[in-house]
Amino acid sequence: MKTIGWILFFLLLASAAIAWADRLAVSVSVANIRSGPGEKYDILWSVEKYHPLDVFQKSGQWYHFRDFEKDEGWIHESLVSKILSVITRKENCSIRSGPGPRFAILFTVEKGIPFKVLNRKNGWIHVQHADGDSGWIHESLVW
Repeated sequence: MKTIGWILFFLLLASAAIAWADRLAVSVSVANIRSGPGEKYDILWSVEKYHPLDVFQKSGQWYHFRDFEKDEGWIHESLVSKILSVITRKENCSIRSGPGPRFAILFTVEKGIPFKVLNRKNGWIHVQHADGDSGWIHESLVW
């Protein structure tokens, strides 16, 4: 009986951590990712608008997150918001004129390109890049 109690405790703890995790996206044209929660910490890399982030910790006005490659960093809360977004996880992703493979390819993008989600239809996502380009991408190509 004790074992079941411990299992339930750890499941509850894990579900609470998952429930707190929040998907946010960069809301400015370029944002610096830092090694810690403050401007005194090193800049690790920069990301562009609509880059999705899974936040798992908050320290003051700073969010600690993981991205689509499981890299971790810190970002100031003023640089993100609750925007539905995706990022390509494969090379040479086709962006199409409609939600299906029979539609024309408008352009292709490499891995790591973020998009705002406009709509979803039958496994396809209508997306828009920060530069205004838009089209449809299959959900299997994004995170």
